[in-house]
Amino acid sequence: MEESQIQIPRVKLGNQGLEVSRLGLGCAGLTGIYNSPLSHEEGCSVIKEAFSRGITFFDTADIYGEKNENEILLGKALKQLPREKIQLATKFGIVKSESEGRTLVEITGTPEHVRACCEASLKRLDVDYIDLYYQHRMGELKKLVEEGKIKYLGLSEASVDTIKRAHAVHPITALQMEYSLWTREIEDEIIPLCRELGIGIVAYSPLGKGFFGGKGIVETLPGGSQLAHLPRFTGENLDKNKILYIRLSDLAKKHGCSVPQLALAWLLHQGDNIIPIPGTTKVKNIVDNIGSLALKLRQEDLKEISDAVPLDEVSGQRTPGIFTQYVWKLANTPLK
Repeated sequence: MEESQIQIPRVKLGNQGLEVSRLGLGCAGLTGIYNSPLSHEEGCSVIKEAFSRGITFFDTADIYGEKNENEILLGKALKQLPREKIQLATKFGIVKSESEGRTLVEITGTPEHVRACCEASLKRLDVDYIDLYYQHRMGELKKLVEEGKIKYLGLSEASVDTIKRAHAVHPITALQMEYSLWTREIEDEIIPLCRELGIGIVAYSPLGKGFFGGKGIVETLPGGSQLAHLPRFTGENLDKNKILYIRLSDLAKKHGCSVPQLALAWLLHQGDNIIPIPGTTKVKNIVDNIGSLALKLRQEDLKEISDAVPLDEVSGQRTPGIFTQYVWKLANTPLK
């Protein structure tokens, strides 16, 4: 089937009523993280093209891009699309500061900060409400839901304990976590808990931050890309990880698809409550990613794909130490 002919189904994300496209679009890269940033005109064009092909779930955050540029860009694109057909997700809580030449990352969740962040995101996005708002602190967020400024609440990079406690304060619709063939830590405890509580999973970096899209393998890393600082993309780690890519490439040939299509199809088959949000700056990649929805995999296929990327053979941490510490702090900050 031609990718352009594929109808992207709509599914429930969690059991609180939010309905999204089966495949979303992570917008972070449009303003530069792993790729060179696009102009606002180019970025809007990518977003509009994704929508025209059936993607209605768009993910951003107030920290993406210089001076909150990602939300501003997405807001411009939304002005050219029917807002009522879009599911808009954004995040907050990370505060960066500079001290003696170092970038410090702190987590702030006071009620005043929560409200200020929400109001600022609404203004930058130029919308009346946010469909899905991610954080770890729930008290003030609950009030914002009651005021109609947020429709559904989500968590990002949360621990099992935080998920349970937050869900007790206000029903959580979705949990955003990194999940891909080479990052599967959430399978043991978090995914079963989310299924028990009726919480959907939004899988960011479903292509391993572009690794299974060929970054560092079939194409060189863009200048200034943060991938050059990630352990799995550097030195001997990358050389070892190339073996995993080659294995998956061989399987992709067997299934008559591209490597990213196979990696996304594997993830889509992990459950209807799991929504991948691959990011890209290229329309051709959006078209290719949509093609993953047409792949039908049997249980033996899924096992063969998993076995091709055994976790004990993945070389390097998924993030540098500073980001690992940040994720821990975010996941374990007490709720009030």
